[in-house]
Amino acid sequence: MRTSFKTSDGARGVRPIRPGRWLLLIPVAMLAAAALFALSILINSPGEPEEFLNGDGTRMENSISEKIFVEINGVKQGMFLRGKDAANPVLLFVHGGPCFPEYFLFDRYETGLEELFTVCYWEQRGGGLSYTKGMDPNSVTMDQLKQDTIAVTDYLRERFGQEKIYLMAHSGGTFFAIQAAAESPERYSAYIGIAQIADQAESERRAYTYIKQRSEETGDRKTLKQLAAYPVLEQEEAVKPFFQSMVRDQSMHALGVGTMKSMRSVMKDVFLPVLLCKAYTVQEKINYWASKFTFIRQTSLHDEVLATDLTQKVQSLEIPVYFFSGAYDMTANVDLSREFLESLQAPMKGFYTFPNSAHSPLFEEPEWMIEIMKEDILVGVNSLADEASK
Repeated sequence: MRTSFKTSDGARGVRPIRPGRWLLLIPVAMLAAAALFALSILINSPGEPEEFLNGDGTRMENSISEKIFVEINGVKQGMFLRGKDAANPVLLFVHGGPCFPEYFLFDRYETGLEELFTVCYWEQRGGGLSYTKGMDPNSVTMDQLKQDTIAVTDYLRERFGQEKIYLMAHSGGTFFAIQAAAESPERYSAYIGIAQIADQAESERRAYTYIKQRSEETGDRKTLKQLAAYPVLEQEEAVKPFFQSMVRDQSMHALGVGTMKSMRSVMKDVFLPVLLCKAYTVQEKINYWASKFTFIRQTSLHDEVLATDLTQKVQSLEIPVYFFSGAYDMTANVDLSREFLESLQAPMKGFYTFPNSAHSPLFEEPEWMIEIMKEDILVGVNSLADEASK
């Protein structure tokens, strides 16, 4: 590389720039970028959810938008309460993971739920707002999360003066939420399972087989080599290494059968949105990822999920039951979810396939979800359900 200069007599000359000088700028640029990123996180961390506003900028009179902490079964747990009319029916949303909160996705995507319900986005003990350093991993079990679900339900029933509320769960949260609904049906108007877990060990085996077949078809030797390190056998113990592996998540996203059909980058579509979500403080964001990457792996949650066939554990519910599944979902296999609902005994049930979704139809096809909520679930019918499930 060269730069021009003028001599003392006004003539122009050219001299080379030493490569070393440019190399010195690289760490400076990296530090500047890191500083700007840190500043962006700080600016986007006031720690409060946004209010619902009228067109003139004033707060909607009957709306609610709060971040609160409540003692649930002896542990302080965080939750967001949001809705455009606090008099609407209450819906408790039980996120997935388990213990991996999804409020940042509701903050990013407009689902429409807050138009119809006062929604409680509870963050389960051990995750997000409900994680604190020094927590005992042995205190976070599926049975405890089930009991916490019931306790949060009672808090909401009392606070909003409603005898029954709606219970909606997603992915890992469906494992214990459906058990809470089966144990305490008198508390709920209906149960809605999104990407409902059935037999997760079998789901993982099917996902492994699918990824392997697709990799063979496309000649993806790199993925095939990675898969060889995680042979999925019949015993659930052999499934866990694959279940927790990077190749599982990376392959599912690459093939459009993971978190969302169109999602390809966990960094861009999950990690960064959490860091930029204004409802959390900086410390709460640190806790969020500390829980995800370290604490949850010390609990028994994954072992419990893989060792349990829910179709044998939950065989009937005394309330209406609705399952939503993406047609491309291999994370919680759509066919297994459908078979689970078919085997359930319930006074009303409906299975709804979302044709353009993978694991998160509530974010991928929210308009279809809201139509189902309005036309079927709030009325207590299944007119929009897949014909085979009626």
